[in-house]
Amino acid sequence: VQLQASGGGLVQAGGSLNISCVASGSTFVIIGMGWYRLSPGKQRELVASMTNAGDATYGDSVKGRFAISRDNAKNMVYLQMNSLKPTDTAVYYCNAMSPVVPYGYWGQGTQVTVSS
Repeated sequence: VQLQASGGGLVQAGGSLNISCVASGSTFVIIGMGWYRLSPGKQRELVASMTNAGDATYGDSVKGRFAISRDNAKNMVYLQMNSLKPTDTAVYYCNAMSPVVPYGYWGQGTQVTVSS
């Protein structure tokens, strides 16, 4: 499974950004997709994830501001980020969950920078 993320960039605080990720290859092993983020000095953090059945989980810091969605037919996952804060600045990594691989598959990451 290969994951390709896109859509990161620079945005002002309070703004919005949408990032997306497409999976290719043996996508039949995927049971869910989501996003994690990593910023300097912090541990990797779950942003949001969604199972193939549509059950979503959000990190506490993004609840009410971010929304995850999926298009299973296109093997895509989207993250709509609203009311962005400088503390949301991070590299966002797409993740595909699978019982085949511990911790799943990972994309290359996309940088999101929120200026104050």
